[in-house]
Amino acid sequence: MRAKRLFDLFWATLGLVVLSPLFLVVAVWIKLDSAGPVFFRQTRVGRFEKPFRIYKFRTMVADAEKKGLQLTAGKDPRITRSGEFFRRTKIDELPQLINVVKGEMSLVGPRPEVPKYVEYYPDEAKKIVFSLRPGITDYAAILFRNENEILEGSDDPEKAYVQEILPEKVSLYLKYASGRNLWIDFLLILGTLFPRLIDFSQKGITHDCA
Repeated sequence: MRAKRLFDLFWATLGLVVLSPLFLVVAVWIKLDSAGPVFFRQTRVGRFEKPFRIYKFRTMVADAEKKGLQLTAGKDPRITRSGEFFRRTKIDELPQLINVVKGEMSLVGPRPEVPKYVEYYPDEAKKIVFSLRPGITDYAAILFRNENEILEGSDDPEKAYVQEILPEKVSLYLKYASGRNLWIDFLLILGTLFPRLIDFSQKGITHDCA
């Protein structure tokens, strides 16, 4: 959809320009808070199942993936002091605007998953989900904002993610794919920036893991 790509490119470029002072402040804070790079880059699965490297502000200690799971649950000791704030406010996600400008992501679309967990997607769902560019936000990103808290109460966070959360996320990805348009994208962006502004449960879009 050419209009969607133009929409993404315009707003992502504008966002990077407007937010550049914030990026500088965040970068300094990260460097002062802990040793390691400013950005965290991780392989995710993109459109047509092509892998790409996602950008985030680093919120954990350096080499965190070598010291634990590829997901976090509750008060993960690998999370830095600044990282806790960035995660809570979602500031860590902002560098994905770079991925949008590069054409690897969209502002709105199914959240890109790590290859390990993509293996659990049903084959028919894969065909639909990976026909789209992955997004910075979508229904699942909004409804599972508290994913860490959900996993915190589990004895086996990874098992809980694969068996309980991931199937619901995939269902929400398919929901987006079946009715996507720029108006829905606009509502999802608003719902991401102002979670209390739009109640998606009123639209029949809920999850059962809360």
